[in-house]
Amino acid sequence: MKLNLIFFILVTIASMTTYANTPAIKKLPPCKDTPNCVSSQALDEGHYIAPFKISGDPTLAWQALRKAIITHDRMILTHETENTLHAEATSLVLQFVDDIDAILDAKAGLIHIRSASRRGHSDFGVNRKRIEAIRTQLRKLHVLLG
Repeated sequence: MKLNLIFFILVTIASMTTYANTPAIKKLPPCKDTPNCVSSQALDEGHYIAPFKISGDPTLAWQALRKAIITHDRMILTHETENTLHAEATSLVLQFVDDIDAILDAKAGLIHIRSASRRGHSDFGVNRKRIEAIRTQLRKLHVLLG
């Protein structure tokens, strides 16, 4: 009985320590098998796009990304926390909605980014072009490297 109690206490302490010391690893939604999605956390070459590499203060880079989204004509910010955001981009002609997700990893100096079409199969490279256009915009503000 005493041995069981000691074992129980040790397992409880070990499990509490593990959860307390493990940082919450945030993940972007995975891309589907269709070619209308790009993500900096994708494991395959077709969907992969490089994350945004922050130059300087991560908070300034995050604010610049947020501003780039909310000042874009056809993008709206629908949800945000201190280190995540979700936006929707609507196409001009057919009014298709694409989802944009971002995660700030301040310790690594990165912003992980994803853009994906909700419908259809191909996007003719629109999602990749969108992320690269945002990257270019943030580079001009000197908040990203490269």
